Amino acid sequence: MFPFRFTPNPARSREVNALSPALDLASALVVLPGPRAGAADAERAEPLRAPDARDLFERGPVLVAHAAMTARRLALHPPQRSPRTFDALELFAFVRPAKFCAPSAAGLAQTLGLPEPKGAPAQARALRQACLLLLEELARTPQPNREEALAQAETLARGGWAWGAAVIGALRSAPVGNAFRGSGLDVWSRIPEWEDQAPPGEAGSRPIAGPEAAQRLSELLHRAGLDEARPAQAEFASEAAYAFQPREKEGEPRMMLAEAGTGIGKTMGYLAPASLWAEANGPAVWVSTYTRALQRQIERESHAIYPDEKTRARKAVVRKGRENYLCLLNLQDAVNAAQLGNGDLVGLTLAARWARASRDGDMTGGDFPAWLPTLFGLPTPMQASAANLVDRRGECVHAGCQHYRTCFVEKAIRGSRRADLVIANHALVLTQAAFDGARAARGSKADSETAHLKRLVFDEGHHLFEAADSAFSAAISGAEAAELRRWLRGPEGRGRRGRGLEARLMDVLGDPDEAKRALLAALHAAAALPGEGWSGRIAPATGEVNPIGAIEAFLVAVLEQLRARAAPSEVGMECAARPALDLVRDTAREAAAALARIEAPLLALARHLEDLLDAEAATLGPSERARIEGALRGLDRRARMTLPAWRSMLRAIDEDAEDDPDFVDWFDATFLYGRVVDAACRRHWVDPTEPLTNAVIAPAHGVLVTSATLADPGLDDPFALAEMRTGAARLPDRPKTLKLASPFDYAANARAFVVTDVGKEDPRQVAAAMRELFLAAGGGGLGLFTAIRRLRAVHERIAGPLADKGLALYAQHVDALEVGALVDIFRAEQDACLLGTDAVRDGVDVPGRSLRLLVFDRVPWPRPDILHKARRVRFGGKGYDDSIARGRIAQAFGRLIRRADDKGVFVMLDAAAPTRLFSSLPPGVEIQRMGLVEAIEATAEFLKADAPGQTAPED
Repeated sequence: MFPFRFTPNPARSREVNALSPALDLASALVVLPGPRAGAADAERAEPLRAPDARDLFERGPVLVAHAAMTARRLALHPPQRSPRTFDALELFAFVRPAKFCAPSAAGLAQTLGLPEPKGAPAQARALRQACLLLLEELARTPQPNREEALAQAETLARGGWAWGAAVIGALRSAPVGNAFRGSGLDVWSRIPEWEDQAPPGEAGSRPIAGPEAAQRLSELLHRAGLDEARPAQAEFASEAAYAFQPREKEGEPRMMLAEAGTGIGKTMGYLAPASLWAEANGPAVWVSTYTRALQRQIERESHAIYPDEKTRARKAVVRKGRENYLCLLNLQDAVNAAQLGNGDLVGLTLAARWARASRDGDMTGGDFPAWLPTLFGLPTPMQASAANLVDRRGECVHAGCQHYRTCFVEKAIRGSRRADLVIANHALVLTQAAFDGARAARGSKADSETAHLKRLVFDEGHHLFEAADSAFSAAISGAEAAELRRWLRGPEGRGRRGRGLEARLMDVLGDPDEAKRALLAALHAAAALPGEGWSGRIAPATGEVNPIGAIEAFLVAVLEQLRARAAPSEVGMECAARPALDLVRDTAREAAAALARIEAPLLALARHLEDLLDAEAATLGPSERARIEGALRGLDRRARMTLPAWRSMLRAIDEDAEDDPDFVDWFDATFLYGRVVDAACRRHWVDPTEPLTNAVIAPAHGVLVTSATLADPGLDDPFALAEMRTGAARLPDRPKTLKLASPFDYAANARAFVVTDVGKEDPRQVAAAMRELFLAAGGGGLGLFTAIRRLRAVHERIAGPLADKGLALYAQHVDALEVGALVDIFRAEQDACLLGTDAVRDGVDVPGRSLRLLVFDRVPWPRPDILHKARRVRFGGKGYDDSIARGRIAQAFGRLIRRADDKGVFVMLDAAAPTRLFSSLPPGVEIQRMGLVEAIEATAEFLKADAPGQTAPED
């Protein structure tokens, strides 16, 4: 049969020619996993064989959604931008900056209100239609205004952007002024400035009664258009008011642990008393989550409290760490370089348009499209990505920056000080509390972000233990030590913009030579830290090791001990730190001395800056004061926290001291593509709730910890483990507890099977089982794995067969998209399937038919590493393992049924899975053990009634 090809047709619709001559020439191409391809022009849409799709993609002109992902599915390298490759996602990013879209043809269609297209040809047709709708929208209502958009479009056209002519044509379809004579890229000059306000003062103590909270909940539901009465939600709101009562003794907060099953509506349940308390007492209630997705969900639900957009922006502030926000100085430097030909001008222009429209400048989980830098094959240093545009390296000059008054980070910090609700995350709350606590212990009077943490809500509270473990730990690794060197000395080789400590501080040190001598001494001593190319020197792919400096020599010795005592795995290796090799002890001693030579002058410098703030309080301007305070925060974190912790760890290794029962010390190495890329010495608390309680829980007045899977029904006291893992067990009195079951009819809407005849160690059997289960469900399947290697092996075997039946398969660690974008695509395509690991299990919120089958490859036991084994001894032996596995299974099952009308099947492909692990599943769900054939038939039968129609295989 003659290969299917598209040729230009001059007799196309008037509408297309008016808006985009490019679309008259470019055929739309969609390649689904498998690969299965389809193409469309203005007249027809047809399937394509992979070779023909490859030819169309390479020769162009072609219209795609995500060029790099399309190329990979055709076994091609990600393409460079060219005037012949039109990526619809770039057009979307221009027309609708800071708006959400799943990065696929189906995702575009859904966002623009089109019916979900089924199969590659239909998606190709929808892709053309979506682009026409976007161009029409741009012609009618360009954002933020026609003049600015046109200036940016003309800049892009000069840079060779494929969409340049089409976008300019759409913008010039209406009269346009000439307000912009430049590139339009200087968006930092048009971002509103923040304004400081008087300190809010201490929070009040007016109690919130249960009936008040229930009444507020009723009002919020009515405003949100949700008038359906949910007694359990009203009970949750009423009981949660306990955490908003005045405490009676210092160090004894009103603490409550509340499990609310899926469908209770716990978010609105705790926002009701929280908003009442903030209005009566403020500031502020901090709501902390584990995932970025839930932060945004809570912010959206706060619309019922603050319907007015401007009021909500002021009253409900999303707060993250500094490393999440766009740095305008980085953006300006990158834009200037790109205009001179050294950078991605197109990507940076689209990022600049996003910055102008963004609510808060959040590049990681906010309204920045994370897929944008990945559309074409660009070198990582050139991408307009979070990695290159946020302040990750502590190089901020604070008030010394020309964009200080428009800085997104400073805006968020100031906003959180006067907000009613601060929607933060566990990592920020705990790391900042650790830092503020350390400063307070030294008598520092500096203002702290966590000084006002009086009322706290920890949502996703089952992750609080892991968050504390991360926040209160220490690690000296090649990457961490190299980062410290860069913070001190600035960039010494190729790389992005950076300013060392000398450039940030020298002009504010004043006259004393001793302060400058201390600074220069610290910079000189920092040469002992790993520099450019350190990873290749400590673990070269070929040749001998060649460490430079005491830290690199120590890491080489650590690798010697690891090779001698550890068994490599697919991700790395680890061993106990003690007893240490003589080589490790000798190099640890030298490394500790090298760190001391850095620490001493940094401490002297910090003391000088503190004296400067005191002695010149009457003459220091706001800018100079802010710069000094910013530098002091950095010095405190590194010279008074990080360096002493590192030296303490090294001293314990040198002395071969007995193990401290409160801590676990170990060495590990990280692998990438089978070779060592880093080594580390780590120290963790066996029980991180001790510092958690001291720094966060005990100082608060009221703490609510909530989750859908907080209690463990496998224990005599279901909340005993939760009390231990949240710090509640360390308080004088037991916390108040509440357990509310989900209102869903699980007996009617869910099935749970354990398959008894699949060999979990044989990837072929696991792959075959998943393939047939996904086909039986007609798609909508989520496969969960406990190892990346097994995930990839299964994906390789089943992607093609599923594609032959019209089912697209996406996979974490295979597809070149972050997990959030993959979940977005999975949610948008009702019959797609997805493979993932822990991040997918904890972060999926996919109501409806898009997720109707969940398959575990095996029981998600905790990995028996050195740290876990120490905790298992401390917290209950094998019962501790059981509790963790039960919680993970319950969390995964909770992803399956999100609404009252959802139906779903849960399958465990591990015949050895103990029945006791499933006691955490909702009432009404009974585990049935059966063979694979029976499970396939039962899955198909149960989901058949829910299916609107079978997905037909593509020809």
